Amino acid sequence: MTNVFPRTDRSLLATWWWTVDRVLLTGVLVLVFAGIVIVLAASPPVGALRHKDPHYFIVRHLVFTGPALCLLFVCSLLAPLGVLRAAKGLAAVGIALMVLAVLAGPEINGAHRWVRIGEVQLQPSEFVKPALCVLTAWLAATRPWPQAALASLALAGLVIGLLLLQPDLGMAAIVLATLGLQLFVAGLPWLLVLGLGGLAFAGALAAYELFPHVAARVDQFMAPPAEFTQIEKALRAVASGGLFGRGPGEGIVKFTLPDAHTDFVYAATAEEFGILACLLIAGLFAFLLVRGLWRAHQAVDRFCQIATVGLVCQLALQALVNMAVNLNLVPTKGMTLPFVSYGGSSMLALGIGMGWALALTRARARLERPA
Repeated sequence: MTNVFPRTDRSLLATWWWTVDRVLLTGVLVLVFAGIVIVLAASPPVGALRHKDPHYFIVRHLVFTGPALCLLFVCSLLAPLGVLRAAKGLAAVGIALMVLAVLAGPEINGAHRWVRIGEVQLQPSEFVKPALCVLTAWLAATRPWPQAALASLALAGLVIGLLLLQPDLGMAAIVLATLGLQLFVAGLPWLLVLGLGGLAFAGALAAYELFPHVAARVDQFMAPPAEFTQIEKALRAVASGGLFGRGPGEGIVKFTLPDAHTDFVYAATAEEFGILACLLIAGLFAFLLVRGLWRAHQAVDRFCQIATVGLVCQLALQALVNMAVNLNLVPTKGMTLPFVSYGGSSMLALGIGMGWALALTRARARLERPA
């Protein structure tokens, strides 16, 4: 495989092949393939119930996976300056669409998170997340303190404010946590790190008081009701799978758990493929995180370092929250498992985000000049 292109070839594809982190790329592709298999096994009952077609969700998952892989490849070809420019454009469009979603978007399960473009329904905040990582890195790498921190907090505050209006508390928490990690890596003083932590804690308390659905989820987590909840079904599915699972397609939780192909895909995986398969998936996310952080450590450019840390930590945090919800370790969040759960907007945005991570960790990647 390493001889696909000769070393003397200076074409765009050859240069990409010899500079991209093929180990990190392979890990992402394995995760995408695992997601296809899992959605194929978990989605037929809900597809038949909602759309009279058991193949509805797997077909749409494949439809979105193709463009997501194309975005992954195209974004990985970019130079760091191209990544920055793309992030600026995506952030501007995404924030505008988030405002539109709040004002005129369709209401789904009490939230206004989506906009409809023709026959496609997109969640703009999914695309703003990776763009915000890149812009935070740019501000931290090119601005002096405290100007960099204030500008980053202002930009993140705008996004978090729109997320709270939708409302989407889970994604707001991911955005804030990623911001804190990036600023810490960029050299944020410990006192300000503690201040951010205190702000996050105060925000959590305010969310509990202001949003009834948040209070209901926390109360349910702290004192589970007697009736058979989704979490209880998920835990029984995890326990019933054993080490090797019931077998592909043999699970039963997907017939009673409407989100077995999205929010609770980890529990469906445990039931059909076993705890060992779940550990492999968790290990794969851990590998992507460690590999990404190692490549960030090797980067010669401060912008590339901070942006890569944000992109890979964001992926890992989302995966951690989804798996923790499935195991009843945290209150339910309604968050997909990256590259594994069904979700068009999530899949496309993840393709962009990991494509940027691959671009920023290429050999000798450097922000050529201020944008």
